[in-house]
Amino acid sequence: MADSTVRIGLLLPEVLGTYGDSGNAQVLCKRLQWRGHEAEVVPVALDSAVPSTLDVYLLGGGEDTAQVLAARRLLASPGLTRAAETGATVFGVCAGLQILGTRFRGLDGADHPGVGLLDVVTAPAPRRAVAELAVVGGLIDTPLTGFENHQGTSTLGEGSVPLGRVVRGTGNGDGTEGAVTGHVVGTYLHGPALARNPELADLLLSWVLGHELAPLEVSEVDVLRAERLATLPRRIR
Repeated sequence: MADSTVRIGLLLPEVLGTYGDSGNAQVLCKRLQWRGHEAEVVPVALDSAVPSTLDVYLLGGGEDTAQVLAARRLLASPGLTRAAETGATVFGVCAGLQILGTRFRGLDGADHPGVGLLDVVTAPAPRRAVAELAVVGGLIDTPLTGFENHQGTSTLGEGSVPLGRVVRGTGNGDGTEGAVTGHVVGTYLHGPALARNPELADLLLSWVLGHELAPLEVSEVDVLRAERLATLPRRIR
């Protein structure tokens, strides 16, 4: 992998790009390039087949109608599922999390099948969660921060584990946040999530490259990260 270009798939940005989550692709690309790796972002349009040969796949947020359309398109084009089955890294945010699950229910009360890469079922919550979201535990040692804007309650089955435990905000609705199965990760963190949480970005990239990454020294990123963490209670930081 070190001698080849890392291809970062940005899936269906026309309908899964409402909250700026396409920035996650730029973050991964730059953090690879800063380390001397060749990398490119590959947008996969709604009317295109999803290739199964990319290294990492990103899904962003979207409104209900867009989410249903995206789920149907991904089910009709099996490239994402095939890639995940062979170990590709997949990262979904908000609607992307719900699409990666087994089933989600729209505000109209209708159930829609998801791609099934996460063992998650989502149903509408009584009220919308719009707030800062902070998460601890799980995949990395440092807290994760972001902004949530959703009206879903996500219930995990035995095939997935939470990304972490909520210390501020709503997350899945039961005190946990996100879902992880193998190298497939879903979360409600916007921000974009990987810009606000560089350690999470580097974890995903370590899966792609097959080895741990040396830390980057990027002063601007460190300052912004410190500002976010400073808003959390001292015992959590």
